[in-house]
Order: sequence, then structure tokens, then C-alpha cells
Amino acid sequence: MAKQKKALPAPEPEGLDLIVRGGRVVTPEGIAEADLGVANGKIVRVASVIDDHASEILEAGGCYVFPGILDAHVHFNEPGRTEWEGLAHGSLALAAGGGTCFFDMPLNSEPPVIDAASLRAKRTLAEQKSCTDFALWGGLVPGNLDRLAGLRDAGAVGLKAFMCNSGVDSFQNIDAHSLREGMKRAAKLGLIVAVHAEDDALAARYTAEQKAKGRFNVRAYLASRPVEVELAAIRQALELAGETGCALHVVHVSSPEGLDLIAEAKAQRVDVSAETCPHYLLLNDKEVVKLGAVAKCAPVIRDERSRVALWSELRAGNIQTVGSDHSPAPPEMKTSKNFFAIWGGIAGVQHGFPLLINECLETLERDLPLFAAVLARNVARRFRLDEHKGLLAAGFDADFSLLRVSDQKHKITADELWTQHRISAYVGRQTRVRFTHTYVRGRPIWADGRIAPTAQKGKFIQPQR
Repeated sequence: MAKQKKALPAPEPEGLDLIVRGGRVVTPEGIAEADLGVANGKIVRVASVIDDHASEILEAGGCYVFPGILDAHVHFNEPGRTEWEGLAHGSLALAAGGGTCFFDMPLNSEPPVIDAASLRAKRTLAEQKSCTDFALWGGLVPGNLDRLAGLRDAGAVGLKAFMCNSGVDSFQNIDAHSLREGMKRAAKLGLIVAVHAEDDALAARYTAEQKAKGRFNVRAYLASRPVEVELAAIRQALELAGETGCALHVVHVSSPEGLDLIAEAKAQRVDVSAETCPHYLLLNDKEVVKLGAVAKCAPVIRDERSRVALWSELRAGNIQTVGSDHSPAPPEMKTSKNFFAIWGGIAGVQHGFPLLINECLETLERDLPLFAAVLARNVARRFRLDEHKGLLAAGFDADFSLLRVSDQKHKITADELWTQHRISAYVGRQTRVRFTHTYVRGRPIWADGRIAPTAQKGKFIQPQR
């Protein structure tokens, strides 16, 4: 990973706009009791006590002050499929889960974001509707190589390619030749390439085998995506990244074996990072069978051995980022006797991150700094936003949430979901962790279970070139 850029200290004003007082501030280096002083949307002081005059005091006693989560993997689907999930609902659900910035994927909107014009159109909508800051992925598909420079110039945070069928006709999966050429151009343009790493031919073969046996249920779907499908694609992507010198980001890695391949490539100086998702750390295949359509995704959720191993890999530093891969759909698309026909995608942007923290209550003081890294600092570093995002430190944007751990367990209900459709694999789970407030650039977005009345619109964030 690139070395952290040091933010320039913000000028300290005579008075502060906001003091966050009495909380326990979480950074990747540890946890400390401290106050935050905020002015003009920036953190200007972090000190044990700040007694300056401020226009607003936010009492944070009994809470952890957590860096704003940067979710680098969401599908908010607008324009074109707003009825699945829109920028307004999606960003609010993100804020309710401690998020302050999302990176929207290019494929589920219509038109897909495969050129500068489509990126600018989505940017305009997001500036009107999002309550959090945002970045936008561009697509890498067969036939758009000559448009990649335009995507970079329009501010794309990176390029996303599918190595298997995306499920969207207008966003074609990429063949090996086009991926190689796209990576060559991306390397010259300074763009990172993210891949959905599943081998298309293997996935098709195993799917056909299940259907030929007359098997169309959830167990057949899980059997159609063995780990071999993921590993074959990861190997190919790593080989091409090493050959072309392209920065590679492997999204939603579901298996410890996949992480082993990525770690081996990093040791050979391939510029690669790995992302996993909350559902791979929270669920196993048996729970998918019980939950059904709300837990369908690709790559599939694997067995308990893999889930436990992923936690070990996370704590060992072999997973650089965690993104929600929030990918909702209307209820009618999640209902079919043919499980293969159900739209895959887990709606987890609101509860996925706090549930991860809830899994670590016995080791909270040890693990919160780890989460501050994989949910904030590492994301900002990898995608070159680290001059102003990802840390609770002077000179950085005042993006943060208040995290409270209750003595009582809370059962998640559908009624509390802020997404377009109140469907989630996490309904019914119990948690003691919740984010009570979320601030973006020093302004409240989410407070005490609702959108803040003074919430501002989000800002388009572009990587440093």
C-alpha cells in the first residue's frame, strides 16, 4: 500500500464551529480520550481537553468517536433503476450505519457508467440527492478502451470489470484480451482496476451441471460456485496486473484461499489489494440455506471454516478494505422457485459494519483500531483520498460517527431500515452496537435515529492524481 500522505495542518481559527467533547477517539494506532475541534468542515485540533468557544458542542461521553466509514463498494443504481435503490435512500442508510462517503459501482445504473458523459450525469444526480460525500467508479468493458481517459478526467475513482456475467446486459463481462489491454491503459492513466473475480466459463459449466440434474434450489446455487471459480479468476487477474504494472483491487474476496493468492502476489511486488464484505464475515452457507434469497450473492457465502479463517486473515492484515457490496432489488426480484433466477445481492449498507463490530465485543479495544484502518484509513490510502479523508487528525475532513455500545441487545427489524426496500439478511439479528450520530465535514447528517434537519448535500470526491 502507498505510504500515507501527511495532511497539511488546517489554520486554527479564533473560534470553533464544533467541539466533540468527552469521547474516546479511535484511530488505527489506538484509542484515546480526546476532544475534537472543528472549523470550516475540517478537524483543526485533537487534544485531551479543548476549552475554546464553539458554536456547537457535541457531548460524546460514553461513546467512541469513530472515523467516517468510506464504503468503496455500493450499488445505488441511479439513474435508471432508482426503484431498486436510489442515491437518497442509499446514502441515508449508509449514514445510519456510520458511513460518510460511498463509491458507487458503474453497472446497475442505466446507462452504465462506461464513459465521461454517463459519469457526469450520475455525479449531477448524486450532488442533488446524496446526504454523504461520494466517489464514482467507471466501468471497464469490451469496447470502451478509448473512453478510459475521459472517465479519468471526469473524476472516476477507478475502473470496475466483471470477469463473469454481470447479470446486466448493458455491462458486459470482460475477456482476458480486453482486460489485459484495459489494464495497460489504466496503468498509464494512473487508474486502479477493480475486478469481480469469478471465472465465467467455470461458473457456466457448474451451473449447467446443477440444472442438468434438475436442481434449482439454494443448495444447487451454492454448489454451482465452488471456490475454484473464484481462485481461477484471481490467478488470472494477478498475472495480468503483474504483467501490465496496473494497480489491482480484488473486490468481495470470499475465501481464505483467495487471500493467500493475493498475499503471494504482493510478496512478488504486484500492486494489489483485497476487499471482503461483512456478509462473508457474518454468515455461513448453512445460514444462507435458512435465509434464502436475501442472502444470495456472488461469490457465494462459504462454510463456517472459511468464515472463521477470514477473521484470522483480517486480523493478520491480509484484507486491506471492507466494503458492503450493498446491492438491493425489489421484493418481486427476490422471489422464485428457481434460485438461479433470483437477483443476487445483499442489502447491508446500514447494519453490516456495526454488526462486524458487535462480533468483537470481547476484544473491542483491540479490534476497533483495526476497523478504523480497514473501513476508513486504508480505503482513503488505496484510492488516493488520504490528503483529506480517512483519519481523525488535524487537517482532515471532520467526518466521524459516534459509536455506542449498549448493555442491552437490540433486535434488528425491517421497520428500522432506511433502504428503498425493507429487505435485509440482517433482520432478526441482535446487536449491542449502534451509531447514534454521523457527521460529514463537520455537519450532522444522522442523529438519534433520523436524518438531521440541517443535513447538507454530499460532495463529489476525486482521487489525487
